[in-house]
Amino acid sequence: MTAQDAPREPASDSVSDSVSDSFSELWRLAEFAQSCTSLAERSKEAYLSDIHLFAEWCARGKMMSPPEVTRSAVRRYVAHLTTRQFARRSIARKVASLRRYCKWATRVGVMTVDPTIGVQISGAESRLPRVIERSELEVLLEGPTPAEEPEWRLRRDNAVLEVLYGSGLRVSELCSLDLDSLDLSGGAVTVWGKGSKQRRVPLGDLATAALRLWLGIRHEAIDPTQGAALFANERGRRLTPRDVRRILDRRSVNPTHPHALRHTFATHLLDGGADLRAVQELLGHADVATTQRYTHVSRERLRAVYTESHPRA
Repeated sequence: MTAQDAPREPASDSVSDSVSDSFSELWRLAEFAQSCTSLAERSKEAYLSDIHLFAEWCARGKMMSPPEVTRSAVRRYVAHLTTRQFARRSIARKVASLRRYCKWATRVGVMTVDPTIGVQISGAESRLPRVIERSELEVLLEGPTPAEEPEWRLRRDNAVLEVLYGSGLRVSELCSLDLDSLDLSGGAVTVWGKGSKQRRVPLGDLATAALRLWLGIRHEAIDPTQGAALFANERGRRLTPRDVRRILDRRSVNPTHPHALRHTFATHLLDGGADLRAVQELLGHADVATTQRYTHVSRERLRAVYTESHPRA
């Protein structure tokens, strides 16, 4: 079995009923969720799911409440996940969820001791972001379009791709854009990122031009009930991440995830000499360490160019 998340072991009915009856009160998940003000809604849901999975495992071991959890129990849980063939990245995320919960639980008195302190896990796989080759980018952004492409979809797809690559937005940020997010005369877009943090990101000339063309036809494609949503899908409703994936499927030479455009945006900026802190600001990363992984990509690319190009490499 490979995989991100192996299937859960079925709990007995008695354990399942017990967890269901006492879970919310004993683990105080609603309060914990309210404390996670810096997390995006999707991240918060992932944290709660991870803690719920841990609580179910604890209940099967007769640990029904947070104070009963020990450091040894957390280590056994990590071993359990490993034997269940969870991916190391998935295990790392689940432990990070537990660390956050236990830190909060200790602070508010749900736990007396944080059982995650001192628990170590092997590092997650180090996967460098995929950077789209320039030849692929040319096809994606400027290549031939599918036959009999409707004009509204052609303009929308061009604008979506130009903004994703030209401004480095997350796909969720792009889908949530409204008309008032744009400042085309100022060449910028205002984005609400993770943790409801707002930032202003430059729009390139090509992205601005593509957006103007799309706005000229947007009213023909979008359902009036969608209000100020900037982009619409085939049904006239607000664009979704899945819709964006379909756009790339139609346009890409190779299978490409929308996030690859954001990776490519960051790497190309660093290749061009951009300051790391400036790239951090553009990407909306809270921690510069998150941005630093792109420096590894950039260094590898520069090494490849050197090796291929220098006569004494």
